[in-house]
Amino acid sequence: MTETQATDAPRASQADDLYRYQVPADPQISPDGGRIVYTLQRVDRDNEKKYTNLWVADVESGRLRQFTHGKWNDSQPRWSPDGRTISFLSNRGNDEQAQLYLLPLDGGEARPLTDLKGSMANYEWSPDGRKLVCQFRKKDADALEREKDETKKKLGVSYRHITRTDYKFDGAGYQPQERWHVWVIDAESGAATQLTDGDKDETEPRWSPDGEQILFASNRADHPDMDLDATELYLIPAEGGEMRRLETRPGRKYGAVFSPDGAYVAYLGRDKPGRWYQNARLYVAAVDGGGARDVSDGIDLHLGSSTNGDVFNGSGPYQLVWSADGRRIYSSASWHGNEPLVSLAAFEPNDEPLWVIDGEGVVGGYTFDAARDRVAWLWSTLDDPAQLRVGDIDDNGKVTASRTLTAINDWQAGMEWGDIEEVWFKARDGYDLHGWILKPPGFDPTKKYPSILEIHGGPQTQYGNMFMHEFHYLAAAGYVIYWSNPRGSQGYGEGMTGSIYGRWGSVDYDDVMDWADYAANLPYIDTGRMGVTGGSYGGYMTTLIIGRTDRFKAAVAQRVVSNFISFYGSSDLNLGLDHLAGTTAPWEDMATCWAQSPISAIGNARTPTLVIHSENDYRCDQEQGEQVYIALKKLGVDTELLLLPGESHGVSRGGRTDRRIARLEYLMGWFERYLK
Repeated sequence: MTETQATDAPRASQADDLYRYQVPADPQISPDGGRIVYTLQRVDRDNEKKYTNLWVADVESGRLRQFTHGKWNDSQPRWSPDGRTISFLSNRGNDEQAQLYLLPLDGGEARPLTDLKGSMANYEWSPDGRKLVCQFRKKDADALEREKDETKKKLGVSYRHITRTDYKFDGAGYQPQERWHVWVIDAESGAATQLTDGDKDETEPRWSPDGEQILFASNRADHPDMDLDATELYLIPAEGGEMRRLETRPGRKYGAVFSPDGAYVAYLGRDKPGRWYQNARLYVAAVDGGGARDVSDGIDLHLGSSTNGDVFNGSGPYQLVWSADGRRIYSSASWHGNEPLVSLAAFEPNDEPLWVIDGEGVVGGYTFDAARDRVAWLWSTLDDPAQLRVGDIDDNGKVTASRTLTAINDWQAGMEWGDIEEVWFKARDGYDLHGWILKPPGFDPTKKYPSILEIHGGPQTQYGNMFMHEFHYLAAAGYVIYWSNPRGSQGYGEGMTGSIYGRWGSVDYDDVMDWADYAANLPYIDTGRMGVTGGSYGGYMTTLIIGRTDRFKAAVAQRVVSNFISFYGSSDLNLGLDHLAGTTAPWEDMATCWAQSPISAIGNARTPTLVIHSENDYRCDQEQGEQVYIALKKLGVDTELLLLPGESHGVSRGGRTDRRIARLEYLMGWFERYLK
């Protein structure tokens, strides 16, 4: 599981360390709280593939053992209600198709339960362990027909007939015509029964505690892709039949779960359509009717994950969990660069949230035992990607006797790290802002250092107390790296997140420049050698910066948004752009779209700028980066374009490892050329 440290001599972070990192995910504690199953991903340097297997930790002894083996991707492990069997999805035997497998805890061969043609997502055991419910999407009929004919299979798709706006998704490609539906699978025979059908998606199915009903979410508007916040919750008999809509309140809904007695449903959502900056809020609705109550009313806290990492990115499930007595509900939250686990009173209005797991770090996925006496979670910090932890719940509802069960990536013990300083500083208008400064290993306060300003994507995310390999890699080369959460970021209240809605590049730009001013005033910063980089929204801001100021001597603009006019309709967000950025269709207000577009000021650019973009980026289309590159070429500004074939928007976090390394090396090379 871990790699033996090769040498006792400390060494600095390197780009190809990405081959060495193993990444845990999806911790699932057994019903009796005695064991935890989790996944562990590794990279095969020879073929650039990533493989994932299951591991099991014994809570009392701390013993770890690899539970599945082989060059497969085993994912979504789940315990049967009696704790004797672990189910999981795996592509073993078929690289393109994952099936559901069962494996007894006491050993033996994994038994394939299904042989379905399509994609399986969320699934769950029935309370009696006899069935499983899942979210499944069949392959399109023409794709199945093409697979039967070798000639047609080699020729591939001859055309795409598109009728929806949600026809593509970053990282997944073009979407099939088939929709997600609810299926029930017999746990013994594997016989699969489809409960829902039609041209609407049904997602996130959950069993009622008595096993009689299944809860799911669905947007059943006439045009769901044009009405993105019209999600509702539905109940359907477990044996099939007519579905019934749960009485809630308008707005997006997700993550719904039954209370222990089955009388209520808790869910996360937003009740301001078209305002994605709103905190994710907690609601409770009675199954028998009467509407939903906002449990988090008056609590300015985002209930969800939003922190950026590039090795460990957090991991599901972020499922709501009811306490055993049905009085409280557990949820992850984002707050001031951390992600604690909190609980809220289900039926006591204006009750303050209880911080169950707190501290400087990120809870990345968590599960409870059946009695809700014990919780397992993954914990990421600034200096460690993630470890598996476990703890007991005390009488006050907080975690006690917590301990770490793993030593994943223990080869890092031989690394030489720079010190990280956490900073609160004032923006020009007096607003309190939050940032971090990473000094190079062996830092000498009497010297002057080149620096790199990092700007996060989103913008509705946060930098925080989570490991970033890229920052340590750049710092190891002798740079001071500094990053912050300007207005528009998540984790500091809804007012801060929504402050740039409809006006990107305003106060957020000021905040980023005030942070640069703060750094420039530090005695060890060489103001003549300051660089800037960022991706996605960070690429937007980097491009905006080079058009407004020449204070930075080099820039790297990654997966940029440069032009809101051409961005409209070219992104997989499509109409979601209105909800995220607060823009309108260009033909409705061309002036505002252009004013918020960094390309509008590119004529002023003089900063040498490397542009990095993925060729399969469906979030920020390749043409967004190409516009910047060509403009800088025409202006005579030093520029180069690095394109990453086959990669999606999230290349820095989950791309093929050799391409991630190439990105880092070109990033470094550009700053070495102009800052040193």
